[in-house]
Amino acid sequence: MISLGPAGTNGNVLAGMDFIKKKGLNAVEIEFTHGVWMNSSYAKEVKTINKTLNLKLSVHAPYFINLASLEPEKIVASKKRILDSCKRAHEMGAKYVVFHPGFLMGRRRDVVHELITKEITELQQTVNDNKWNVVLAPETTGKLSQYGDLDELLLLKKKVGCGICVDFAHLLARNAGVLNYSLIISKLESHIHAHFSGIEYTEKGEKKHIPIKEHEFISLAKPLLKSGKTATIICESPVTLKDTLKMKSIIERLKK
Repeated sequence: MISLGPAGTNGNVLAGMDFIKKKGLNAVEIEFTHGVWMNSSYAKEVKTINKTLNLKLSVHAPYFINLASLEPEKIVASKKRILDSCKRAHEMGAKYVVFHPGFLMGRRRDVVHELITKEITELQQTVNDNKWNVVLAPETTGKLSQYGDLDELLLLKKKVGCGICVDFAHLLARNAGVLNYSLIISKLESHIHAHFSGIEYTEKGEKKHIPIKEHEFISLAKPLLKSGKTATIICESPVTLKDTLKMKSIIERLKK
């Protein structure tokens, strides 16, 4: 099964979740873009409402995260933002906690990989100690100056036991607009948590998200359906709901 939903609820979360369900969608990612604004009480309300709606919930941790910062205090603050997101995700019944792991900042990729592996190992231990029922999901990133290409994250997953979030638009930007979707899907496990949108990019990678291009989503959807793997795909287009519904229409058409 492929579950589809938007990034964010465009305002009130509870009303937005109900609206998303009525549109025939079955997932949503709660956005903590500029900070973990939701309190415990609200998170538990989300969980209660979702017992009826049965949406696949995930959380995007704040964007101000760099687990490989040259400044130790920024690493501490980054880990707190991730853990705060994990606590809220657990309270609302969201499974995946997505975050951008860090930046190279002039260092070799293998050096940064080791730094981030250490920090995520510690985060994983805290999640386990608190018995939070969530999956840490570092995301494939769109800029070449960022840590987080697919193979790096798959190696991290193997070492640490975390999950990953595959942002196909970011991978497209990293690879100058050329992706072998079948090969990527073959590297992934039976359930894939993913992001999708159109993407504008330069030689340095991601520039900005744009509305989806139908042919590009078809290039993903065809091999994904053929693989038989389950997936949750969150749309991060600027016209999020419209494009999520377009993705739904494409999937339904391909199934026929």
